[in-house]
Amino acid sequence: MSDHQARAGSLFVVTAPSGAGKTSLLRALLADAPLMQLSVSFTTRAPRPGEIDGRDYFFVDRPEFERRREAGEFLEWAQVHGNLYATSRTWIEGRIEAGVDIVLEIDWQGATQVQRLFPDAIGVFIVPPSIDTLRERLMQRGQDSAEVIEQRVAAAQAELRQAHRFQYVIINQDFASALADLRTIVQAAHLRFAKQQARHSATFAALGITKRKQV
Repeated sequence: MSDHQARAGSLFVVTAPSGAGKTSLLRALLADAPLMQLSVSFTTRAPRPGEIDGRDYFFVDRPEFERRREAGEFLEWAQVHGNLYATSRTWIEGRIEAGVDIVLEIDWQGATQVQRLFPDAIGVFIVPPSIDTLRERLMQRGQDSAEVIEQRVAAAQAELRQAHRFQYVIINQDFASALADLRTIVQAAHLRFAKQQARHSATFAALGITKRKQV
């Protein structure tokens, strides 16, 4: 990690199958984290009830999405459940350089792309305690038909097989416990050697703590 990267914010890549509780956990995390922001993705899907353009997603049609993709504006993109999703490269890089922690809420395919470009990104995979619980949560949403719910459950089972790609896995059985786990991961990222050295350079120098040697 370079000195510039050490001074920059951290990038958290958070993935979960639909119904695992990822969105609720991230909203609770961000509620008391003023120096952390959720990345706003572009998508071609229609807004859900209560979603606001520019806050939850940038909602665009497929031609506009493809134009931006061809122009190289996206850090990553993927197709999920027939819809396209992407993250703005320029926005992400600018916020990280400004020292802001960024949370990317994306699918595992997009997470893999991001982690190739940002090796220091922290990957977090949130899982339900069981498939039955996942199905029940999807039903409680009241947004999808029984057929669509079963499609989402099948997709979730495939996604869960990708959990090994992430550094951290949180089992969201109890919301409070899962949120505490997520906060612990964020705190651990802030305590990494390079981050601490950049943040407390004078203290490190006074204590005679030097840069880690490259192995």
